[in-house]
Amino acid sequence: MVEPEQLRRATLASSVGSALEYYDFYIYGLASALIFGPLFFKPLGESGALIASFATYGVGFAARPFGGIFFGFIGDRFGRKMVLLLTIGMMGLASFAIGLLPTFEQAGMLGAVLLVTLRIIQGLGAGAEQAGATTLISEVAPPKRRGYFASLPFVGIQLGTLLGAGTFALLQLADKDAFEAWLWRVPFLASFVLIIVAVFIRLRLKETPVFQELEKHKNVVKNPVGQLWKHSRRNVLVGIGLRMGENGNSSIYSALLISFMSVKEGVFPGDKFIGPVGLLIAAGFAAVMVVTFGALSDRFGRVRVYRYGALFQAVFAIPAFYLVTLGNVTLVWAVMVVGIALGVQSMLGPQCPLLPELFGSQYRFTGVALSREISAVLAGGLVPLLGAILLAATHNSWVVLAVYSLVLALISFITTFFTPETAGRDLLSLEDAK
Repeated sequence: MVEPEQLRRATLASSVGSALEYYDFYIYGLASALIFGPLFFKPLGESGALIASFATYGVGFAARPFGGIFFGFIGDRFGRKMVLLLTIGMMGLASFAIGLLPTFEQAGMLGAVLLVTLRIIQGLGAGAEQAGATTLISEVAPPKRRGYFASLPFVGIQLGTLLGAGTFALLQLADKDAFEAWLWRVPFLASFVLIIVAVFIRLRLKETPVFQELEKHKNVVKNPVGQLWKHSRRNVLVGIGLRMGENGNSSIYSALLISFMSVKEGVFPGDKFIGPVGLLIAAGFAAVMVVTFGALSDRFGRVRVYRYGALFQAVFAIPAFYLVTLGNVTLVWAVMVVGIALGVQSMLGPQCPLLPELFGSQYRFTGVALSREISAVLAGGLVPLLGAILLAATHNSWVVLAVYSLVLALISFITTFFTPETAGRDLLSLEDAK
């Protein structure tokens, strides 16, 4: 039986880390859509600079699987707590340093090179942050309410979104010259506060009961990556497929849609205020809905909730992005709320406990990390980059967004038919779910 105090600390520690990761995620995504192009890639022209900007965004995702493998090994070999301290420091310090970078006008391409380097460091840390948070809380939560408790830290995702989108929305009210000169740095420099809070909380954590049992019975494996590859390739593929609709659509709504609306040929050309405000509103609803869907997965099963969530996202895709083109701000915000708070969260809620439940205890951290981060490259990282290229090639056609969203959601929907039901599973088990 886990102590209530340990459960509270684990929830708080995971939530603060999620808030920092997604604060970083959203301020970088918004900065890529709104400001990084002209600041760091000015010679490439408007479309070229936007593509280059989203390429740096994608580089962070490309680094994540490597971070997942490295820190997953540490988490399964030496404990969950150590990884959570290392990753939060890497992510936070990299974000802080982005706020200090010289722009193209100040140092030529040096700023762009440093931006890519820091984005890689960010990605390495983020590659295990969410896997660690998900594994930690799932191994501490009571089995019958694991969906509810495992989704609670993901409220931190919405808090991070609120902080990131809210900061950028406020900055858009400032003088444009001041914003481009120095105000854009403020959200990145402010991440230092979250680092201090997160490290303080995580230093007080205990190791999870599951890892303590592994150590007690000498079941900690020396090569968790090798064991995962030997026993769990199918479940890793299942995890990747499940994440495509959730993670990919999250990136579409939070980065690509904003760019689609604000570019010269967009629905609201040059208006860089509407997107961040829409994200702000959607994040408020999503903070409630992710826990709601997590709790529903305790009652109705992980797979059933996930399946209907993916189906809803697929059905919503074409009407959603058509409605955006009508030029009504209220409709745009409604689409963002429904897409993010219902579509994405209906998959994320059950996903929080489902991924850790798929894997045996000896290589759970590595399994969750690889499932999350390979899909993050394929869906989250490539979506804005490929989407920006396709939008440029089709003169900003809304059909690109609609088809992209539909295909990603269908991949997750189909994957649910190959996913074992895992609700209430004993996480002390060395075996995978089947």
